[in-house]
Amino acid sequence: MTDLDLGGLSLEEAEREIYAHIVSRNPEHDFEPTIDRVRDACDLLGSPQQAYKVVHLTGTNGKTSTARMTESLVREHGLRTGLFTSPHLTSVRERIQIDGEPIASEDFVRLWLDVAPIVHMVDARSLEAGGPRMSFFEVLTVLALAAFADAPVDVAVVEVGMGGVWDATNVVDGEVSVITPIGLDHQQWLGDSLVDIAAEKSGIIKEGAAVVIAEQSESVLPVLESAIAERGARAYWEGEALEVMERQPGVGGQLVTLRTPAATYADIFVPLYGAHQAHNALLALAAVELLLAAGGEPVSLSGEAVEAGFAQVSSPGRLEAVRTSPLILVDAAHNPHGIDAMVDALEESFAFETLVGVVGVLADKDAEGILAALEPALAHVVVTASPSPRAIPVEDLERIAIAVFGEDRVTATGSVPDAIDAAVQRAERDNDLGAGVLVVGSITLVAETRILTGADRRKGQGQAR
Repeated sequence: MTDLDLGGLSLEEAEREIYAHIVSRNPEHDFEPTIDRVRDACDLLGSPQQAYKVVHLTGTNGKTSTARMTESLVREHGLRTGLFTSPHLTSVRERIQIDGEPIASEDFVRLWLDVAPIVHMVDARSLEAGGPRMSFFEVLTVLALAAFADAPVDVAVVEVGMGGVWDATNVVDGEVSVITPIGLDHQQWLGDSLVDIAAEKSGIIKEGAAVVIAEQSESVLPVLESAIAERGARAYWEGEALEVMERQPGVGGQLVTLRTPAATYADIFVPLYGAHQAHNALLALAAVELLLAAGGEPVSLSGEAVEAGFAQVSSPGRLEAVRTSPLILVDAAHNPHGIDAMVDALEESFAFETLVGVVGVLADKDAEGILAALEPALAHVVVTASPSPRAIPVEDLERIAIAVFGEDRVTATGSVPDAIDAAVQRAERDNDLGAGVLVVGSITLVAETRILTGADRRKGQGQAR
């Protein structure tokens, strides 16, 4: 397909046609180590990525929540914002946000009609040279960067898709880079060791930029230090320049006291659960201090703006309640490091007497590690598979689950609705009042659960019905 004829289609039909075309390209986890095609497309569009300031985020876990908090804090300071995150839960438009809202359908369609000829031109050049068409994620990156220039925004908060050096988003020059904790994930693309993965992720650090760095494993520190020195960047390390000083779990989130390079912010309410979200909030706060400093020393932010910025943050799919009676939580954690953080938050903030898990895992993930990290928290696990073609078949996941949980604590079902129903029945049978269900293991599983429970349609995502 070299073009799309959208004449005569409704807005909804046009959006579906555009998404079907984009998703027909190489998926975001299947990419070549080059950003040439994205750079070519941006050059032909007049370099939209240079029209605004950028906060660029990488890491293994916590990127999306940190990006959302960063965007909210920037917007609270009166600046117009763009936010590019991945993956989406319901609509592809969630990935491209303007002032905290997904890009409107009409703007998405108009944007595609403007950008499509450039995409097809780059496709043709690449094919002629023996390369592939632009990938799914490359096209979305170009659309996002163009949308932000078109809006126009003052600041874009941009989350990498995977890695850093060769990630499609690395055509931006971030005034501030943020590196969340680095762990093992996507090894087949990024490398088999933390050192290899850190080398990829450090690629977003730009000449003379400011870098905010979460606490890291000892093995990755020399890699990051070398990249910072090589590019003359200014580094602000968690544990030195910034720290979570105090944290008190509460109803609907937690109260935190955060020390940044410029100030200490006491008793700030963050409406997200878990120690990891407090650390994500710390990174976001430090990043905004540096962004607003415009290349100088970090500036302290007004307490009122910080409180308001954090208060309006939501992070759909992160310990999100999507139903009550029994309480059903969904969480998009999909590697052992993320599961560990989620379990800690779960045990700290919820008092389940019986918790049953619904688990589905994609084939490129560490299913055994995920299930082993979940085992202490779950009375029983129902394994299933989301509709993703990358999902581990139920019978294969069942064998892994039995090895971890034992046969008596494992149920297998072929569909997500049946799995949720089985988990609810099991939880209520074991403990009618203190029962809960946790849906976890893959983003596609969480997305389907949110659709089934209607969470994707409710105003104010993250609120239980």
